[in-house]
Parts: sequence; C-alpha cells; structure tokens
Amino acid sequence: MNKLDSQVPSGSLDGLWTQHKFDMKLVNPANRRKFEVIVVGTGLAGASAAATLAEQGYKVKTFTFHDSPRRAHSIAAQGGINAAKNYQNDGDSVFRLFYDTVKGGDFRSREANVYRLAEVSSNIIDQCVAQGVPFAREYGGTLTNRSFGGAQVSRTFYARGQTGQQLLIGAYQAMSKQIANHSIENHVRKEMLDLVIVDGRARGIVVRDLTTGKLEKHTADAVVLCTGGYGNVFYLSTNAMNSNATAAWRCHRRGAYFANPCYTQIHPTCIPQSGEGQSKLTLMSESLRNDGRVWVPKDQGDKRHPREISDAERDYYLERVYPSFGNLAPRDVASRQAKYRVDEGKGVGETGVAVFLDFADAIKRYGEQKAHEGASQEEIIKLGKEVVSEKYGNLFQIYQQITGENPYEEPMRIYPAVHYTMGGLWVDYHLQSTIPGLFVAGEANFSDHGANRLGASALMQGLADGYFVIPYTVGNYLGSTKLDPVDTNNDAFKATEDETQSRINKLIGVKGSKSVDHFHKELGKIMWEYVGMARDKKGLEKTIEEIPKLREAFWNDVLIPGDPQAMNQELEKAGRVADFLELGELMARDALTREESCGGHFRSEYQTEDGEAKRDDNNFCHVAAWEWKGENQAQDRHREELTFENVKLATRSYK
Repeated sequence: MNKLDSQVPSGSLDGLWTQHKFDMKLVNPANRRKFEVIVVGTGLAGASAAATLAEQGYKVKTFTFHDSPRRAHSIAAQGGINAAKNYQNDGDSVFRLFYDTVKGGDFRSREANVYRLAEVSSNIIDQCVAQGVPFAREYGGTLTNRSFGGAQVSRTFYARGQTGQQLLIGAYQAMSKQIANHSIENHVRKEMLDLVIVDGRARGIVVRDLTTGKLEKHTADAVVLCTGGYGNVFYLSTNAMNSNATAAWRCHRRGAYFANPCYTQIHPTCIPQSGEGQSKLTLMSESLRNDGRVWVPKDQGDKRHPREISDAERDYYLERVYPSFGNLAPRDVASRQAKYRVDEGKGVGETGVAVFLDFADAIKRYGEQKAHEGASQEEIIKLGKEVVSEKYGNLFQIYQQITGENPYEEPMRIYPAVHYTMGGLWVDYHLQSTIPGLFVAGEANFSDHGANRLGASALMQGLADGYFVIPYTVGNYLGSTKLDPVDTNNDAFKATEDETQSRINKLIGVKGSKSVDHFHKELGKIMWEYVGMARDKKGLEKTIEEIPKLREAFWNDVLIPGDPQAMNQELEKAGRVADFLELGELMARDALTREESCGGHFRSEYQTEDGEAKRDDNNFCHVAAWEWKGENQAQDRHREELTFENVKLATRSYK
C-alpha cells in the first residue's frame, strides 16, 4: 500500500495557508511565459484558474466540449455562494464556516483544506464584486445574505436564483480579456479523452474535435483538471445531460487515485420524475427552504387538495424532528426524511413520490410586514407575493413552466434527486493528484466536503481553488521541478493517441442492436435502486454482480450509427457511458467496503434507533483512495487517515 502524503504543512490552522504561500517556490514573471498550462473544463474552477494563471503570465490552453466556456454547467447553480464575512453580525466567522463544513461533511474531510476554504471565502466575494457580479443588496447598498442548510447563520451571497450563471460570467469575462491578449488559447467543442504521461509526469492530453472527429495532441508543463462531478452515472440527475466523468476517469486509469467514490449527494428539493421518458431532473434551489415549509399529510393516502388539509392535519416533519435547524437541515438529512415519509405511504402527488414545499405562510408573513393598517387579506397576499417574487421569482417561473402549476397558489411538489458528488480524484494540500503535474480543482476532486456538501459551498470551492489556490500551487510545482521539453512526436503522445483511436474503433465496431441510452438507463436503475439514498450489503453485492454483466452486454450489443470521423453525438455518449459502467462498479465496491453510515453514504445496517447515520470512527475515519490495476482487475484501496485536532469528533446532530 502506497502512503498517501497529504502534503499538509505543520503548524496551527490559523495562518497555515498564509505561511505556506510564502514558503512555496515562485516563478519569476519573465520565466512564466516559458511554461504552458492546460486547463480542462471552463466552469467556475476552470475559468477562474485559467484567467488567473494567464494574468500571472503563463501560457494557458483551455479546453471545453461546449461551444463556449459560458455554457459550462456551473451556470445551473442557483442559490448562492458561502463566505464568512459576517455582514449580518449574527456570530459567523472563519472558524464557524470551517466548523459547519467539517460537521456538515460528517467529519470525513481534511481539516487543513476546509480551513483554507473558509479563510479565502471572503476574498472570493471581493473578487466577484470587483468583476461586477450583481449580488443582491440591501436598501443601503451593502450586500445581503440568506440562510442555507446546515448553518444557523446567514452567510450565503446570491443573485436571485442565478448565482452560478452570474459568477461564471464574471470568470468568463476575465478569461475573455486573456484570450484577447493571446495569453489563453481557447479550444471549444473538444473533449479530453486521455492524459499523456512522460517520465512519470502529466505532460499533455489527447482530445477529440467533436465537429470533425479528429484526434489532437497537446503538450503542457502541467495539467489542471476542472471537469465537474460524476452524478450522471445515475442517468437521472440534476446535471446537464452531457455532464460526464470521462476526463477524470481516464486520468484514474493512468494512475490518479479515485477517492471516496461512494460519497454522492442527494438534493432534497428537486422536481420529481414525471415519466419513463425523462432524461434529467430539475433542481429547485435550497434557498427556497429559507421561507418554504416542508410537509406531508399526517394520514396515509390523504389525496385531498393541499389547501383542504388543515394545519393540524399536516406533518411539518423537518421542524418536528430537527427543531434547531427545521427546514434548513443539511441535504442528506432532509433527503432521508423525505424518503421516510414516502416509504410510510404519506407521499403526495399522482405518483405518491413527493412532499410539499409550501410558501403560503411566508407570503402571508411578508404581506403583513408591508401592508398598511386595515389592509384587506387580498392586499396582504398581493404584497407578500411581490416580496417572494423579488427573492425567488425565476425559480417559481421554472417550476411553473415545467409542472404547469402556480407555486404562489399551491405548494411545490419536491423529492430528492442525485445532484453533486463529494468523491473525486484524490489530491493533496496543493490540489495535486497522485500523478505529478496533474492538478484537480472544483467538484472533480474530493478534497473539501467530506461525506456531504453544505448548500452554497460548491461555488465557494470552485472559485477558491481557481482564483486563490491553483495559481500558487501550480507555480510551486513549476518552480521546483525540472521539466525536459516535449513535443507531440514523443513516443508517449503517439502511444496514447493510438490507444484512444483503438478505443473509438472498438466502440464503432460493435454494431449491436441497442442504443447507448438503453445501457445508460439500465445502469441508472441499478445505481439508484442499490447505491442511491440508502444502501445495504445485499444490494451492493448485487450491483457488483450486475454491472459487469451490463458492461459485457454494452461492449457486445451497443449500436453507434454514423461516422467516427465526423460529428457523432452517439459516439460521444458511448465513450462516457463506457466509463460510467466502470465507475459505477467502483462506487458500489467503495460503498460495500465502508461499513458505516456517514453523510450521503447511508448503509441501512448502520443507523441509530431514530434513523440517523451511525459513523464508525474507529475503523473508517479515513479517506479511501482507489488505484486502477487494469481492465477487469480488482482495484487497490489505499487510506489517508483523518485527524481532528481543531474540531472534536462528535455525533452529528441538528436537533
């Protein structure tokens, strides 16, 4: 077993990152233009990293399979971004954000990384405000905040329900400046299909031009992977349909360890599935739980219209079970409670697989605050709707357009869905993988969230990594490493390109009878049933038996029409699903091996009497990092022990 060295420097957390920045090697400005850095993915982590590295003087090449960096899936983030600025004067601090994040992740994250994240969070807001990001403001002009799950303070900055989009526009305009200055060479509609390793270091990538089908080789002195998570292994998720894990998985096959793959997040407020033909699910921002009250009828099978069910006949179960946090309980906790209610037969809607998210009380409360004395009930409701619309209007529009129901007049129907993945490629304190020269930022790495991510922390991590961590750590690597020149005629580049082409030829050559989507859906059903909100030994063992059979069927019977030397979306999907078929099995193995419940990893055999997750700190207070050993070979499981010196290991309670 290789020892996983986290590279965390010694010293107290307070000031650790500041001192380490001074201790790291620098590249002087005149020499930076000699180094090439590839950034794969142009969402928040990738765009911010690329713009900052280019601003520093490095030659940067960016790659996205979209037609513009602005179409990265970061635009779909709705509710907000956390930062420890304490504008509300309600007791927030860097340490409280650090503590909430460690606790929210059920004590399965690395303290040093989390503290750094909390420490630089305030800088992110200043950076984005300077770029013109239109955060919501108070009447006097100061930025405002709202609450999110897992915290008892208001630290979430937001731009209505479009926070991710507005933040990405800020990072994209910073990128655009560098593209215009010829400091960034921006490649669109090109998908990374493999990593090139020369003398044990990441030195470039092989990509496929999605419009021509042509393979290309690109050299670099360092590669930064910012390609998001792997939630689409479940087929139905809140991710865009073309979100995938191929870049990260191909790096894994080249030697980058994959950490905690079983840590997947189920988001509690999503529009439920409506039919078998559905291809994705839609997120309703967690910010809605600030004012919306979650409930189900107290009686099983009560199918009356929700407005006909009196307060006394309703179970506001989050408020009942978690009186301290109420509707703002963390995502994994709120999701499980919704599942319990549905399993009890108290689910709502035609399918019975949903709960209500109700704004009636908030509308009335806001209306009463704004109404003049003697105002009629109609005037109060009208004023209340105006306030709610100002805070959440576009989210209500999304819901109405999809469901045909007016959420101002009747409750939303919501249910948990796969949303985010806390696992990812293992990285050290420098965000460097087990492959020297390969850095991983944002959701693609495992580093900051433990077994459950708090709401509004994904945007925080992506921009912290891109703006404030990667530029230092990549510079440290380049400044302390002797790198010989390479070009695309190098034997390693030729061999990697040949292997990539061979894989494409193999996929095209199957000429089976079933579509790529057929296999993806079948995989999704297995994953959701046995590796979803709850897992147990029997189901995980069944998954480990069934996925290899499905994988064999895929490679024998998948149909990919069209020409590989041209635009071919079925070929694109096939490569991604082939990787999901390997990743899904690893997720099940990781879940089977981790004989405890923690955060989003809920093993039914390991729970408290009242249905909460039951950790085993004696045996599983560690990161599990898996090493690829070859096709159809069992992977090796390595451990990084987690120590908690600044927060005390404790049973996570939100009651």
